[in-house]
Amino acid sequence: MFNSIAANCLLDFFVSMGLVIGGSLLGGVAALLTHHDPNTTMSTLASDLKVWAIVAALGGSMDVLRVIDRGVFGLHPGPMVRQFIYLVAAFLGCHVGYMFIHWLTAGREQP
Repeated sequence: MFNSIAANCLLDFFVSMGLVIGGSLLGGVAALLTHHDPNTTMSTLASDLKVWAIVAALGGSMDVLRVIDRGVFGLHPGPMVRQFIYLVAAFLGCHVGYMFIHWLTAGREQP
């Protein structure tokens, strides 16, 4: 049971981190091709992709909401706590990806 939870946490962490880093890097390539500033584009994309990376890493928001509903109203706290742990792992992954892009671009985000 613990191996499954740890494996899913690692998967969620790296998927969300990869989505932020990959989306930002490819957005930077698109900015180069369209003659825009890639640093600003990458930094802006990294902050915009954080929420979508969490949702994508968890496999869609409806399943998470369904588990939370069963946990609260069905009095089954185990799956709800597990989903919260997965949510924290996905958030940490996307934040690490954001911090990497922020470091790479030296924080050149538009206001």
